[in-house]
Amino acid sequence: MADIPPKPWPTGTSEQIEPLVRRVLAPNPSPYTYTGTQTYLVGDGAEIAVIDPGPDDSDHIAALVDAIGKAKVVAIMCTHTHRDHSPAAIPLKARTDAPIIGCAPLVLDSDGPRADAPFDASYVPDQVLADGDTVSGAGWTLTAVHTPGHTSNHLCFALNEGGALFTGDHVMGWSTSVVIPPDGDMTDYMASLDRLYRREDTVYYPAHGPAIEKPQQLVRGMIGHRRQRERQILKLLAHEPHAIPELVARMYKGLDERLVGAAGKSVEAHLIDLERRGEVARDGEAWRSS
Repeated sequence: MADIPPKPWPTGTSEQIEPLVRRVLAPNPSPYTYTGTQTYLVGDGAEIAVIDPGPDDSDHIAALVDAIGKAKVVAIMCTHTHRDHSPAAIPLKARTDAPIIGCAPLVLDSDGPRADAPFDASYVPDQVLADGDTVSGAGWTLTAVHTPGHTSNHLCFALNEGGALFTGDHVMGWSTSVVIPPDGDMTDYMASLDRLYRREDTVYYPAHGPAIEKPQQLVRGMIGHRRQRERQILKLLAHEPHAIPELVARMYKGLDERLVGAAGKSVEAHLIDLERRGEVARDGEAWRSS
């Protein structure tokens, strides 16, 4: 996990990052969102799409409206429905009359460790995209890529012109994604990483952190990191059973206390995956090798 860079950050500023893509940073920094949620505007002419409108924050919505200007918003698109990604969709729709198009609605009670993560109950899409569905405007086309794992409804969006992939929280530019059961699923997450590794996208634009200029290299490293965590768990359980807090203490030396809960959920997600594969079993609160 990278350190958050010192201020000033370009919060509220429309930044041109390639000819068809601009970025506006929301004012919601945290240990889980880096400097904040990055909303992307796709299109350089009369028609644009807005990807991950972000939190329902009046300053951020005003910055988006200012960046949109006189362009027609063809679609407000959400990668998933955590509260740092989709709540601004409804007020932005009210300001632009644009349809909300993207991931399926998903609302679950959450005992997760992060205050910004519980699901957005206000999200009501006008159209849900299946894998391979497209949304088009003047000079651009976005294709939905189903990438469950971080959440079961997670989508990435591929920009057909230029090779960019908007990766939401599935692949981020500063940290690995948090996978929180029961909806977050490590088996699905690893399969989705493998799917992205086999694609030929040239750059990733994540919702948090810098652009990823060598995406296959990063994804390969992320897969290796998760496999290393698996090996750590199996090595520890080979000696004696452990409860999740004990595994976290052994596996994450010097971890920021604010991130201990998230680490525990990640370990739980790995254990569930390993249990499905017959490599570990539960013994009350403890886990052991099978």
